[in-house]
This record gives sequence, structure tokens and C-alpha cells, in this order.
Amino acid sequence: MILGIIKEGKYPPDKRVPLTPQQCVEVQEKFKCKVLVEPSNIRAYSDKEYSDKGIELSENMESCDVLLGVKEVPINDLISGKKYFFFSHTYKEQPYNRTLLQVILQKKIQLIDYEMLTNTRGARVVAFGRYAGIVGAYNGLRGWGERSGSFNLKAAHLCHDRKEMNAELNKLDLPQGFKIVLTGKGRVAGGAIETLNAAGIKQVSPEELLHQTFEEPVFADLAVTDYNKKKSGESFSKNDFYSHPELFESNFMRFAEVSDLYIACHYWDNQAPFIFSREDAKSENFKLRYVADVSCDIDGPVASTLRPSTIADPFYGYDPVNEKVVDHSQPNSIGVMAVDNLPCELPRDASVDFGNDLIKSVIPHLFNEDPDEVIWRGTETKNGKLTPHFDYLQDYVNGNS
Repeated sequence: MILGIIKEGKYPPDKRVPLTPQQCVEVQEKFKCKVLVEPSNIRAYSDKEYSDKGIELSENMESCDVLLGVKEVPINDLISGKKYFFFSHTYKEQPYNRTLLQVILQKKIQLIDYEMLTNTRGARVVAFGRYAGIVGAYNGLRGWGERSGSFNLKAAHLCHDRKEMNAELNKLDLPQGFKIVLTGKGRVAGGAIETLNAAGIKQVSPEELLHQTFEEPVFADLAVTDYNKKKSGESFSKNDFYSHPELFESNFMRFAEVSDLYIACHYWDNQAPFIFSREDAKSENFKLRYVADVSCDIDGPVASTLRPSTIADPFYGYDPVNEKVVDHSQPNSIGVMAVDNLPCELPRDASVDFGNDLIKSVIPHLFNEDPDEVIWRGTETKNGKLTPHFDYLQDYVNGNS
């Protein structure tokens, strides 16, 4: 079998790779296959880094059996009849990628979407989420420093790697008793906590954050049980919350009244309650002055996130009185960081993480007939048709939704 690492053609360019040079060597040795790399001048890992490891560079991807990318492949670059892995952003019926899926079907491509690859328990096996949290928490701290004028951190994307980014955290100068509240318990939140730990910020319990004062900066990580409650006043049941989110309402305001910075790393269902509303943000008791929205659901559960921001221009302000975006420096506004492609800021490190997941949980199933159906669950199209578990996309493909 020949695996091909394709160059990224989507604009703006993405510097991440599915496999680093060293991981390509590992894959060749472990699975007795060949890896070809399409030359590219935008990758975080240079062509020379691949060739120095003995990995062959080739402009011809036609000879490959499996093609691995990161972002959507431009329509004109798609090779008929091939097996592709990439983030297609089609499973939610995203209008901007309808044509992409139509062409994939026309060209009888087998599309395996990374986002849909799960284990037998239904948990995703590959993702960049950890690095979204790592960079998102850093950007939240950086934004606070810029707005307050108390310290200045180098942008993560200007750092060579995570090691250099973490060294920047030595410049932190947070106020005494500074409180950070974080929502989420998955890999995104775990990444954010890694950065807060690297910054030397102490973790406390949600109850301690609410009721105690501290001489040092602290943070607390909230579970859904901490920031939601049942409307009826009955005790919280996770099963009820996930099955009937409409029966619940936010209980986050009590944390917003005592915290300075909010880092949002939760998964949110559009049937679930908003975490804080525009009316909440108008309250004179609302103390939060900065929101790093890693989850970045636009005009959704975090009222201040009215639009995504970019790596080049990561910060803006939210005017809670007039409910609009304002300049980041405007007094009385809430600072917002809502970059929606955070792992791209540390492409070398994020690629290592992602490649390790691929080697552990995906690539073996290309060689062992996939007994756990990991590949099959992630396969959206095959032989010119949607697979049975993605046939709900037929109206989307037909232009009827």
C-alpha cells in the first residue's frame, strides 16, 4: 500500500500536516508500506525535513492508494476513484461545501472524514481539539494583557513551537486574586488546563471559586452540573440534561459575578440553554471582563461571541449595552477572543498530536480489514453513493436542504 500526504490547497493556507516526517518513517517501518509526500512550500514541516528522513517527495499522487490531507481538498485537485482522508465539513450540511460533496460522489471517491472517525464507544479517535484549548487559553491571557496594558505576550503563531509559547507565560502579571472560570471536560478543556498549569495558575474547585478569596490567580473547571440547573428545581440528572436539555436553564451567572476571565471549552447542543445571555451581560453584577471562546458558537450560548476572529486579528470588544462588536480597547466593553482555527497557530506541535492519534487509532485499520469498523463509520461516500449512515445528506446533495 502507498500512502500519500497531499499538499494543502485551501485558502487561507493551513500549515498543519497529517503526519510529520518522523511519523512517516514510523508508519513505513511499522506497517511495511510506502509514504509519498507531495511537495509544498507552506507546511510547518519543510520538504527538506521529509527528504532528510528518507521520505520520497513526489508530484504524482495518482500512484497512491490512500491520500491524507487536513482541510477540504480543492475540487480541481480531487483524483477520481481514490480513498481520501480530510476534514470535509459536510456532515452538518454546510452550504459552502455542497458542491465539494457532489463532485466527490461524481468522481466515485471514498471520503473518510476525520471528524466522523469513532471507536466502538462512539468517541472520536482523531482531533485537533487539545491544541485548540492549549492555544485558546494562551490567547485569552494574551488578550487580557493587551487590554489591561499590564503585560504583552508574543502571538502563538509567531512562536516556533509550544515550548517557546510556554516561555512567554513567564511575562504574566495578573492582578491579585484574579479568577478564571472554564467550561468543558473534554480534550479541549484539558488543553486549556495544560496552559493554565504551565502559567503556574492554581486550580481550585467551583465552590472555592465562588466563595473564597485568594491572594494569587486561580481557575476552576466547571462541569455541566455546575452551570446548568433544572427549571423545576429538581435535582440534576445528566441523562435528563442530554435527553431533554429544554428542561434546563443556565446557572452560570453566579460564576460570572465573581470571575474576571472566562475560557469556553464546552460542547454545546443548540437545544441546550445559553450559558450567559445578552441580558445577563447587561447586569451590574456581571463581573466578567474577558471571554476566550474556544468553542466559538457564533451568536449562540456565549452572548459576547457575535462573530469569529482571526489569527491575524484575534481580539475584539463586545458592547453589552448596545449588543454590538466594538474596538478591543473600548472602555466598558467585554474583551473577546473567538479564533475558530486555533490549532493552526502551533502547527508543528498540533500535527504531532494528530499524527500520533492516526497511527494509534486509524492507520492500523487500513491494514487489518477494519474489524471494529472505525474506517467504515467515518466513510461518507463510496462508489459514487452516500454510505447508509450518511444517507441523510441526500437532500443536501440534491440541493433540497
